[in-house]
Amino acid sequence: EYRKALRETGVEISSFIVVYRWSGPTEEQRKMAVENWKRMIEIAVDMGVPVINTEFSGDPNQQEICNGMWYRSMEELLPIIEREGLRVEVQSHPYNFCELNNEACDLVRSPNLGYVYSSPHGFFYDEGKGDVRSMLKYAGDELTHVLFADTFNQTLDCRYIANPPWLNQRGKSDVTIHQHLAMGEGDVDFDGIFETLREMDFANRQLKADAPKVGGDNIACVSMFGFPEKMDKQASEARERIERELL
Repeated sequence: EYRKALRETGVEISSFIVVYRWSGPTEEQRKMAVENWKRMIEIAVDMGVPVINTEFSGDPNQQEICNGMWYRSMEELLPIIEREGLRVEVQSHPYNFCELNNEACDLVRSPNLGYVYSSPHGFFYDEGKGDVRSMLKYAGDELTHVLFADTFNQTLDCRYIANPPWLNQRGKSDVTIHQHLAMGEGDVDFDGIFETLREMDFANRQLKADAPKVGGDNIACVSMFGFPEKMDKQASEARERIERELL
């Protein structure tokens, strides 16, 4: 049904997004996630979708266990991903076993893997610095997907007011909070993001690279939610800015 609709309308799907517990923290969760991944890969191939984007998942309080389980899952899945010619892009999401930009980039160094930079997660990526230029440059050739939305810096005093007050602990407690606001409504340095992406030739790099990642073009997309009543206006404005800045 979906394939027929896509053919009839000429619409293409740039990527699927799924989140499975492929890094555990229990082996039972990991095994079920791998089976779900195998089925998702079949669906992507069947639908002609060349990219699947996802998260590391896991538990930041059990980093060693989850890191090992993620590698175990990749040993099973990467040969299938390579065989099918897909690109699997991974983002480090708040409360994943890996929350940091540079470490996440180091985990996805493969022609069939990519790194998703999610701007509303950026203050988790470098523990509150918000140095978008440094993070994007470190990602380099691994960067294949950028999500655009704004957020507040969770490490700043009184930016979030929570009761009881010890829940927050300057953003380092066992709770993660962020937003996906319209660009300009939070603390993210979007001028720095766009300037750096232009310097990196992000919009064209996959087409020019000597050894490009599989899956076709790099992807830039709007990732705002929480205020659906504003989306008709804000989403179109965000897309127009992305096109103006990058194309």
